Amino acid sequence: MKKKSIITIVIIVVVVLAVYLWFKSGFNNMVKKQEAVQAQWAQVENVYQRRADLIPNLVATVKGYAEHEQSTLTAVIEARSKATSVTIDPSNITPEQLAQFQEAQDQLSGALSRLLVSIERYPDLKANENFMALQSQLEGTENRITVERQKFNERAMEYNQYIRMFPRNIIAGMFDFEKVGYFKAQAGAETAPKVEF
Repeated sequence: MKKKSIITIVIIVVVVLAVYLWFKSGFNNMVKKQEAVQAQWAQVENVYQRRADLIPNLVATVKGYAEHEQSTLTAVIEARSKATSVTIDPSNITPEQLAQFQEAQDQLSGALSRLLVSIERYPDLKANENFMALQSQLEGTENRITVERQKFNERAMEYNQYIRMFPRNIIAGMFDFEKVGYFKAQAGAETAPKVEF
């Protein structure tokens, strides 16, 4: 009888230990993936901040040459203000918050595009070294934004897949690991722009 009791206890201990190790591993991997999403979100905010920091210099440079574009400059300043006021808690990135953030950033992108199009009427400004350097930095920053958004979406996808797969979804549900939203294409991006000569 003693031998059966010892075997039973050993089996129970092994099963409990295996469940504990599986549970611990699953939880720790969720935390690691969640932290990766949050770190990538910080990088997205970093490149958007870089763009926001470039805008006052761009506006100041344009203002000296293009006094007639006051309404366009004001629109850029207002869009920048709105875009920098939208913040997201990186520990709780919901699809709704991400959509709100993206909408504010898209409005700023639109205002900047209108400003850059209006500048075509000012050849002296287009030849200005400061303006050319700022425009180049802005283009580089827009490229960085695209890259960082893509990386964020990849981290979010890895995390979302991980927490939704059975049986890890049980652990995720017990500890409130929530799905993270994705950046999406700007409305109308699927339609090619019309080019007329």
